[in-house]
Amino acid sequence: MARSRTPTDSLLLIGFCGFLFFFGLAYFGLIGADEPRYAQVAREMLARHDWITPTLGGKPWLEKPVLYYWQAMLAYAIFGVSDWAARLPSAANATLMVAAVYAFLRRFRPGLELDGALMLASTAGVIGFARAASMDMPLAAMFTVSLLAWVAWHETGSRRWLALFYIFLAFATLAKGPVAPFLAGLILVLFAWSQGEFRLLRETLWAPGILLFCAVALPWYVAVQLRNPQFFREFILQHNLERFGTNLYHHEEPFWYYLPVGMLGLLPWTVFVLAALVESVRLGLAKSRTWLAQEGSFAAFFTIWLLAPAVFFSASQSKLPGYILPALPAGALLLGEYLRQHFGAKERPHLVLVLTHAIVAASPIIPAVMMQYIIFQHHMPWQTASAIAAAVAAVIAAGIVLTLQGRLGLRGLRFVTLIPVILVVAAALRIGAPALDAKLSARSLAQEIGRIESAPTPVAIFRLSRETEYGLQFYRNQTIPRYGTYIPEGEHFVIAPAGSQTAIAKKAPGRRVSYLGHFDAQNLDYFWVGASK
Repeated sequence: MARSRTPTDSLLLIGFCGFLFFFGLAYFGLIGADEPRYAQVAREMLARHDWITPTLGGKPWLEKPVLYYWQAMLAYAIFGVSDWAARLPSAANATLMVAAVYAFLRRFRPGLELDGALMLASTAGVIGFARAASMDMPLAAMFTVSLLAWVAWHETGSRRWLALFYIFLAFATLAKGPVAPFLAGLILVLFAWSQGEFRLLRETLWAPGILLFCAVALPWYVAVQLRNPQFFREFILQHNLERFGTNLYHHEEPFWYYLPVGMLGLLPWTVFVLAALVESVRLGLAKSRTWLAQEGSFAAFFTIWLLAPAVFFSASQSKLPGYILPALPAGALLLGEYLRQHFGAKERPHLVLVLTHAIVAASPIIPAVMMQYIIFQHHMPWQTASAIAAAVAAVIAAGIVLTLQGRLGLRGLRFVTLIPVILVVAAALRIGAPALDAKLSARSLAQEIGRIESAPTPVAIFRLSRETEYGLQFYRNQTIPRYGTYIPEGEHFVIAPAGSQTAIAKKAPGRRVSYLGHFDAQNLDYFWVGASK
């Protein structure tokens, strides 16, 4: 492949990252419990001008470190507080990660830099978490830059890369905690073992680098512990050790959970990443000279980087999809190594491999077009729209097969695979976003309540999920009490499942409970409750 032209590559990366990560961030409101909760923590920290202690509802919230909060505070300070501003840090971190992969490949694998960067940018896991107000993308981006810097040091011997490794590992520690240095250490130990070069571990433990890590990461940890003596117990013991070893937070999943999650996260490149992984593992098990040689060490490192987080988190009693995100860049990089080995081959890729890839890459168009039905009806009906979507997917799959079996071969893989990615994201934003907003976010509900109040009024909830509680807390910017824990004495609104008026009246005896309306998308009623007598 000819050497890439930097200005053209830059424009392509800016365009793709802008569309895949930034475009339409405000099309639907914050979803789940974590997005609005983290967004509100950053808002409260900014309002108090406190860069040390995260708070929620005015009380310390010490579950996570501070990097995302700092980034969201900067976004709020520049653009104002909003849901899309809360998502900006993740989009920016994803862009940084893609740019780092491009720069790394341009330096060490010239000619493949654009392929690797675009393949990473277009994976489903990266696109999804780039649009989420959470700690997962900051961790993945900082962790990726850190490991790429270590590989650059391994290749060149320049200590500046090792210094960069420690600096970004410190940022990753500020993003998610001690899991970052632990995972990095695990990957490096396995790589040194695979290469029979344990001296790498000794040389990696470079005193100035360790001092750089401590200088970047430790000040906040020390400061938050001094201000909040419970920090060590809550964050280290509960939200790291107990979260890993027990089902304390009710996120239990089967051991094999990260196999399907990882495969979904790597879409639409899953099939070829698996082919690259199988080839790399086969060479490694055979102790191939190519795999063990300097020229093949990239494939070995990326293989270990891809597998180690999945195996590690599979042993955890608490599993969430975002945990696998730091492994996804390794999948794109490993695929880049695979393409590098096969671009020069005269034979075309195997037809079964190509057919499977075409089906896997094109199929997501169907649920993207039918997302509104899936969200509201929990199934995908067969009708004109789904038939048209299936036909479009079939045409695109056929185009992928013809391209990869034609003269271009694997050289056309990036181009033809990006077409369904663009269509899927466009359809999801245009068709699915309104349904996501109405069904899964509290934004529309908060707007509905805002339209009927003449002055700011407290809002409480009854028998509703944490997702609704934290969503209303962000969009109303007020603490949302839960009936059963606390009932406001003054006049307030209460939101509850449809048909709950009698139960609410029993919870607030002697107080007037008036039905105000129904929010159909989430089957909720809202009421006005008079003040205590």
